[in-house]
Amino acid sequence: MSGSSGSGPVHSLDTLVRLGRRTRTSDAPGGSGTAGVSCRLSLPEDMTLPLGCDAVSAPARLGPQLLPRLPRVGCVYADATTWWWIVPADSDYALPWPAPALYATGAVLPGVAPDRPPALIHRPDGTVPYTPPIPLYLALCRATGTTPAWSRPVNV
Repeated sequence: MSGSSGSGPVHSLDTLVRLGRRTRTSDAPGGSGTAGVSCRLSLPEDMTLPLGCDAVSAPARLGPQLLPRLPRVGCVYADATTWWWIVPADSDYALPWPAPALYATGAVLPGVAPDRPPALIHRPDGTVPYTPPIPLYLALCRATGTTPAWSRPVNV
């Protein structure tokens, strides 16, 4: 499809976001979007990823507080310091996750050695590994005392 001016292809907003993310991660040191050591989470083989796959972390001390606040929990991984939730790809689009959460595109965990991946501590029934991102975001905001982005005053 060409633009009305004949200047080239017309892309949807989703395509532009994905292209921007791909450029950002391929330009980063090491080409993976993370410097140094990183590990990609391995999902159970019988899980499907119809929406792609990213991960959101929280300190291990917050993990047990978040679980009961979620209407559905997908795959959750943990080590001694961090819990990781699997979310659909691009769940960070226009959504600033509250500190100390970390958003990991492609479920590539920065600073985690590939030979020491976090353990799967929760596996959902069914074949889809996702925790719904909005309830997870709201639970993280509540646990960290952060006001959700859409509730903050707009400065003009």
